[in-house]
Amino acid sequence: MGVSRRARTPAAVAALVAMFGPAARDVILAQAPAPAAVDTSAIDGGWPRAYSTPAGGAIIIYQPQVASWDARAHMVAYAAMAYQAKGAAKPALGTVKVESSTSVSMSSRLVRFSPVKVTETSFRDLSREQLQDVVAAIDNGIPEDERVIALDRVLANVDKSEIIPKNVDGVKSDAPAIFFSSNPAILVIFDGDPIWSPIQNNELKFAVNTNWDVFQHEPSHTFYLRDNKLWLKAADMKGPWSPAGSLPPSFSKLPADDNWKDVRAALPAASAAGKTIPKVIVSTVPSELILLRGAPAYTPVSGTKLLWVNNTDADVFRLGANGPFYYLVAGRWFSSPSFSGPWTFATTTLPEDFKKISLEHPRSRVLASVPGTPQAVEGVLLAQVPQTARVNRKQLKAPDVDYQGEPQFEPIPPTALSRAVNTDKEIIKVGDLYYMCFQGVWFMARSASGPWEVTGSVPQEIYEIPSSSPVHNVTYVTVVEDDNDEWVTFAAVAGYTGMMVAWGCAVWGTGWYYPPYVWYGGFYPVYYPFYPTYGYGAWYNPWTGAYGRGAAWYGPYGGAGVGARYNPRTGTYSRGAVAWGPYGARGVADAYNPRTGAYARTSQGAGVYGSWGATSVQRGNQWAQTARVTNRATGATTRVTRGSGGGEAITRNGPGAGNNSGIARTGSGDVYAGRDGNVYRNTGSGWQKYDNGGWNSVNTPTPQNRAGSAGTADRGVSNNRTPGGSDTVGQLNRDRAARSEGATRTREYGTTRSGTSSSAGSYRPSAGARSGGATRGGGGRRR
Repeated sequence: MGVSRRARTPAAVAALVAMFGPAARDVILAQAPAPAAVDTSAIDGGWPRAYSTPAGGAIIIYQPQVASWDARAHMVAYAAMAYQAKGAAKPALGTVKVESSTSVSMSSRLVRFSPVKVTETSFRDLSREQLQDVVAAIDNGIPEDERVIALDRVLANVDKSEIIPKNVDGVKSDAPAIFFSSNPAILVIFDGDPIWSPIQNNELKFAVNTNWDVFQHEPSHTFYLRDNKLWLKAADMKGPWSPAGSLPPSFSKLPADDNWKDVRAALPAASAAGKTIPKVIVSTVPSELILLRGAPAYTPVSGTKLLWVNNTDADVFRLGANGPFYYLVAGRWFSSPSFSGPWTFATTTLPEDFKKISLEHPRSRVLASVPGTPQAVEGVLLAQVPQTARVNRKQLKAPDVDYQGEPQFEPIPPTALSRAVNTDKEIIKVGDLYYMCFQGVWFMARSASGPWEVTGSVPQEIYEIPSSSPVHNVTYVTVVEDDNDEWVTFAAVAGYTGMMVAWGCAVWGTGWYYPPYVWYGGFYPVYYPFYPTYGYGAWYNPWTGAYGRGAAWYGPYGGAGVGARYNPRTGTYSRGAVAWGPYGARGVADAYNPRTGAYARTSQGAGVYGSWGATSVQRGNQWAQTARVTNRATGATTRVTRGSGGGEAITRNGPGAGNNSGIARTGSGDVYAGRDGNVYRNTGSGWQKYDNGGWNSVNTPTPQNRAGSAGTADRGVSNNRTPGGSDTVGQLNRDRAARSEGATRTREYGTTRSGTSSSAGSYRPSAGARSGGATRGGGGRRR
């Protein structure tokens, strides 16, 4: 394999000449000065890229210009290319149009294009055999692990005007209970009335349906609440709460298992002297808390009448010094004349100034929740990206299904379906058959208790389950392919783990409150919750395309009353299990569905299908890990993003390449494929077209004959388009702007991934950090 080198160094030029010959110096190298190198690792390996061809020649592929991305599954793109046949004196420049199936790894922010099919070529003087060599190099010569492009480059290219959000019917916009405090406070949320569970051989009981460690000491009729190492007590759950002082001896007798590890670590109760005692807000309904650090501190939002409330981790703005407040949570805007309320839904009536918030603002993430902005459309697009898995129906064992007593089913109005209520699994009865969706895979049985087997056929009626039903999320898991007796391919989009599309934006949750199932038939009360919309301070993370949730004042277990999970197999509770889950830690459970145990996490290896074994469930984004490992392995290509995204070509040795390895450079890397079949570059002061071995201004366009075939006659294109026309220049300008934006975003994502920025609050985290709001904007929310 070749290695990356900085442009314009003697070694780089020498390597270029070694690969393409002396004439390449004038043909490929642009006259514009090279941009300053950016010292950050690339996500996709950088562009352009150089490869050998089957006939012993060499090609350089410049960054593709995405023309369309249908259903996030099929991409059409154009790319400028340089080709030098074996023994040729100099390379030729031309363009190709390619089509490819795509798959996306949200966790790595990579798009894979495979297989690749060349559908058009435009090279002036290549023979049919040479065109076939070009096509073969693209169709089959690019290694599988390098058939990737950064998601942010693609998103910058996509024409967002062509994306029409399809809103989910019935998503609710009712405001939750919104509390406010300018002094330290915590919000203790119960999922309905408190549900108390006994602890064996102990006088204490613990609340299973809250996001905090809350205990009831029955002999003294006292309630205890743990806030990290601070203990509070009250005679009534609603308060008032005060420092607990000495704790009853029962606390020292808690079982010595992981369930109580954090509690035991906070014993004995530390003295509250000199400590700030937070206000305790207890709620049994969906609630949120706006917590300020002192009196509101305002920062003007440049170019608008908006003021940003910068001393809170919540997303709060004000329209002018005396105007209403706007609070964003769970993807929904609410407005109020004061922090004390009343709060009303405001997403559809936002002032136009919200669209003018700059990407550099520390809290520009809110743009994803402003209808009509490119960021909102992009959020919708990402919500539609499927995660796929190929499932072996003969090997995959269904999960255990347990009911509390005999199976109980309730109707799902207005459908003719019914759902199981006394189990922790999502089971739907359709006629005489039963369907279960578990971690993105569908199973079917002829009885409510099984046996269960993977199914490649799901009744259409299931996809009519409305958002008012707690099992609506299963409508986002579909069968993609069932082409033989052994394998079935499933796909799940973000709606499965809780992210919906409403009002032209990606929002968290349906807005409906789904009461949990509670049963008091044994030693432990049975508690099966559903994911709630509110109670997490849910905020959109532009770098994951998911909602992050949880903050210190929402409790140690992620918020919204899901601090413990009942295991019907063992008949016991796992405290904190919901927050820990199979993929993440407390307070960082992005897009978590407590009923299914499914996350939409962004760490590598996570996702809907991340908890299945690799043998019987082959995840569709597994290729991303291979590509990442290959990119970083010793001796592999070193990948660097330069300038606008195309300044260095990195050579990969292959058959016939000999010892050729080096870097081809075209100044700023601004080399593009015109839709008219010509190659263009931007010098910084205007466009030039490659013609007859040199670069000429596009102000005097001349017609060009085009090679008709890329191996077969039907792969050619007409030659009656005018090079350098206004339509072409306009498209080139759009492509150049998209390439620059995509490179910037790819670089910024590299910054967030490397940990050099703690912000998930801005589309420009480095700019947010400089402005002083980045840390509060993202990382500070998580425990």
